Amino acid sequence: MIKETHLHSYSLLDPDMIIHAIESLGYLSDGRILALNSYENRVYQVGIEEETPIIAKFYRHGRWTDEMIREEHSFLLELANAEIPVVAPLSMNDQTLFKYGEYRFSLFPRFGGYAPELDNPDHLLQLGRILAQIHNIGEISPFETRPIISIEEYAIKPLRYLMDNKFIPGDLEIAYSTLVEDLIIRINQCFEQAGHYKTIRLHGDCHHGNILTRDDNFYIVDFDDSRSGPAVQDLWMFLSGDRNYMTARLNDFMEGYTEFRDFDPRELHLIEALRTMRLIHYSGWLAERWNDPAFPIAFPFFNSQNYWEEQILSLREQASLMQEPSLVWHRQ
Repeated sequence: MIKETHLHSYSLLDPDMIIHAIESLGYLSDGRILALNSYENRVYQVGIEEETPIIAKFYRHGRWTDEMIREEHSFLLELANAEIPVVAPLSMNDQTLFKYGEYRFSLFPRFGGYAPELDNPDHLLQLGRILAQIHNIGEISPFETRPIISIEEYAIKPLRYLMDNKFIPGDLEIAYSTLVEDLIIRINQCFEQAGHYKTIRLHGDCHHGNILTRDDNFYIVDFDDSRSGPAVQDLWMFLSGDRNYMTARLNDFMEGYTEFRDFDPRELHLIEALRTMRLIHYSGWLAERWNDPAFPIAFPFFNSQNYWEEQILSLREQASLMQEPSLVWHRQ
């Protein structure tokens, strides 16, 4: 996790600054700006005179380097050129990352749609097909600068940050820290069970909110968290509920996935480990961003006694789940 600097760096990003940034690239704005739902970065729909509005993403200072952002964009363009349904950045003079003042930003076409129904077998079948094609491109070459999904980044560092900065209430600090330390041991055991797996370029944050359906077609959006890791990282977020329900959904997804790509079933040992890491990482992410004025407004539940009590309960459930056998995929 990259430590937050320039905590209020978005304070200068007012409507005039946004319009000036867009118009510096030759667009003529009609002055209409709509803030979209994004916290890590700032994302706006900007009206363009006599044209379709565009989406402008302004990147958080200190999170990704310019090289990391360009790698994400290159991956998206590679996918789009292969006719895989993603929303790629707009390019001008072979550039996709632009600067205006202290801000870095990119532009995307406006794209609307609805979230898929993850209990619909046909939706999961189609998602499986698309993710397999993304992974086929993802394994062609590695990321050079983007990080790898790891226990260090998703569990050890967040715990250290939470403890060092005293986010956990005193009466829960020992319970939380000892629990997470035990979970890290169990997570390592899950990775050992999975054995050696292929590391590929991934979406990295493939939850239903980053998938849009339109005209019966599916599109994958927002590769901002794209990293290297095991293929299962891009499918476990489609699986929740009891074991029988998750097994059925897994088989629906794999029916589509294996039309285009093989899957190593040993990676199924990682599902609950990755879910646990995400829970720990989420708390660390909120803590690191807590000095950004937008975060206490958007996440008022965080850093309360009730939040940490619920986290401890959820993580204890994960400790039990990691002790159970992995899901079984019935290869066709």
